[in-house]
Amino acid sequence: MTTKQTLLVIDDDAVLLSLLRQSLERAGYAVETAANGLVGLQRAYEIHPDLVILDVMMPRLDGWEVCARLREVTQVPIIMLTAKDEERDKLRGFRLGIDDYVTKPFSFAELTARVAAVLHRARLAQPPGRPRIYATGDLVVDLESLRVSKKGAPISLTPTEFRLLAVLVENAGRVLTHEQLLNHVWGYEYAGDTGYVKRYIWYLRQKLEDDPNTPRYILTERGFGYSFRKE
Repeated sequence: MTTKQTLLVIDDDAVLLSLLRQSLERAGYAVETAANGLVGLQRAYEIHPDLVILDVMMPRLDGWEVCARLREVTQVPIIMLTAKDEERDKLRGFRLGIDDYVTKPFSFAELTARVAAVLHRARLAQPPGRPRIYATGDLVVDLESLRVSKKGAPISLTPTEFRLLAVLVENAGRVLTHEQLLNHVWGYEYAGDTGYVKRYIWYLRQKLEDDPNTPRYILTERGFGYSFRKE
């Protein structure tokens, strides 16, 4: 028997919370809910969900704070739900480590599709026969334990950042186009939105490089894409 994946939905709108539970349960997920950010954090620590759907505008503890606190202890995929549609809010969410962003109003079919896509991307399907640990210079990427370290010190990456880095290191020395990276990390439904790739390459360089403006590990191949330094 296949175990259902567990979703935690955190939103202070009781009606929407009920509708989301019904819709996602019909799609085959086990659904837990929380009516505010504080309770949502507690439930996340207790049940260790496979994915969190998180509203931004909530009393007591808003979605930004909940996301930041979750990222201190877990890499669980997060989808933000919000009425805000400004670019700066989306960028703030991605900087905090969310995996996707859905603007209200939305269809339940769209949200269910995005949940499935994020969960699919979260499964790092490692092909057999490939090494699990990559080391170059003072950087070590361990695909088995999902850990990255530099000079022996751990580096905290979001799930999306790690997936992007994993694709790059698995193809070390090979140039990958923006579209190839987009398809591997975000999925085909994001075709054409190469801004995701550029944004997350920038995030990775800030965390991995001694000088992000003169990268040693993640190299830009102008007009083509990016490659990871091969030792």
